[in-house]
Amino acid sequence: MAKMADPAAVRERVRAFALGLPGAVEEFPWGESVIKVNKKVFVFLGVGDGSYPPGVTLKLKDPEAHAHALTSPGAGPAGYGLGKSGWVRVPLAEQGAPPAELLCDWAEESYRVIAPKKLIAELDGDSGTAAAGAQRPVTTMTVEHR
Repeated sequence: MAKMADPAAVRERVRAFALGLPGAVEEFPWGESVIKVNKKVFVFLGVGDGSYPPGVTLKLKDPEAHAHALTSPGAGPAGYGLGKSGWVRVPLAEQGAPPAELLCDWAEESYRVIAPKKLIAELDGDSGTAAAGAQRPVTTMTVEHR
């Protein structure tokens, strides 16, 4: 049986990936970590102190990604009416929670929904390797530690 990934490590991996996207910044409104681009949130990470179950909330407009995210154990439309706009909350501590790689893909999808076209072009172009660079070292580190 496969060992469940550490939710705090998965959260940190998603955080690091999201911060590697062009123009991304972390802020702490309401005492929670959010990753923004162009002053708009594209990933909610919640609090990292263990006082609440770990999870990520992402905006997924692609119908397949949205439906897939909702099949994750404990996942559901985000509260405060955000679910109506495609926001999905995915718990990280549930057995069968999505792996960090998939959550990073969803974070990029959320970024593409929120980011201005100029930054998406940077992400897709040669100068936009920041996101790929943010993902590759983590993958490399995982392979190196095996």
